[in-house]
Amino acid sequence: MKKILIAAYSLGLGGIETSLVTLIKELEKRYKITLVLEKKEGIFLEKISKNIKIEEYTPNNNKNILIRKAINMIKQTIFKIKNKNKYDFSVAYATYSLSNGFVARTASKNSAIWIHLDYLAQNANNEEKTKEYYKSLKCNQYKNVIFVSQEARNNFVKLFPNEDKRAIYCNNLIDAQNIIEKSEQEIEKEDIEKINKKDEVIFLNIGRHDERQKRLTKLIQIAKRLKEEKLNFKIIFVGDGQDSQLYKQQVKEQQLEDKIIFLGKKQNPYPYYKISDCVILTSDYEGYPVVFLESMILKKPIITTKVSDYKEIEGKFGMVTTKEIDDIHEKMKQFIKDGFELKEEFNIEKYNSGIVEKLEKIINNIN
Repeated sequence: MKKILIAAYSLGLGGIETSLVTLIKELEKRYKITLVLEKKEGIFLEKISKNIKIEEYTPNNNKNILIRKAINMIKQTIFKIKNKNKYDFSVAYATYSLSNGFVARTASKNSAIWIHLDYLAQNANNEEKTKEYYKSLKCNQYKNVIFVSQEARNNFVKLFPNEDKRAIYCNNLIDAQNIIEKSEQEIEKEDIEKINKKDEVIFLNIGRHDERQKRLTKLIQIAKRLKEEKLNFKIIFVGDGQDSQLYKQQVKEQQLEDKIIFLGKKQNPYPYYKISDCVILTSDYEGYPVVFLESMILKKPIITTKVSDYKEIEGKFGMVTTKEIDDIHEKMKQFIKDGFELKEEFNIEKYNSGIVEKLEKIINNIN
């Protein structure tokens, strides 16, 4: 059985971590896996099979730069002695973690880095800034660079034309059966009381509260307009983050407590899809949003801004808007009045089998 190493930051609650757990669950059927975490923590630790070996590699963060460098040099040397090219495949799954990169590049000549965001979009199409970031990740030192969205992959190749063959589009696997089963679980009584659904259209936003990326202030401004237009709706926020208090303060100032409901982070968000009518995304940029897949599996229409791979949604699974408040407002207003009928049924078996086929080729080094 071939040995593979996956380097990740932690197993806390999040879209990347959810995808990682699903990936490990699939790969352990065929490979012997070692998982190396920068921080051995997170609620998903209990989801990892006992057959998976979990190690921790944490860089030293001493404030004294000389001490920090000396300790990290020793750590790197020890890791190299133990693991240099001992694996058939290795991957740095947390793009932003430099220690993940070191671990993956050391463990195998057949190494890859997993890119979860379209960094050109994140950097507002600043090509030089994006090129420098990819160079800092040492992408040229991996056998393959894997992108979860086609758009991110294309933008990378636009910046580095010679990397076309090493840049691979391979979306995230999704455990549809698990999602469907969890969606049937009961919602907490306290949340039902907060939502207090009457004859209202319920919009659902799931994700980290980070204004720079998610732009949830737009939803708050739109909610004010929709309320003034006397439309019957609510917006549920499932998630939290660094800007949660900012959003709560804005909602209070605009007197929208009856229209925007904060439910916090949920280990199981899927029952909230069931009680919602539409999933709403207002981000400036994403990788391939996991909420796209979750919505399609649970047969919920989506309204999304033009983030990576939005064309897969447009007209079939929901409506696409520009990133302008006026356009998002019009699409939400349209949905409240007319709804949206799904045009296709998502074929999860075809979707996952295509990804597994790509992964097999990458891991087994088949061109």
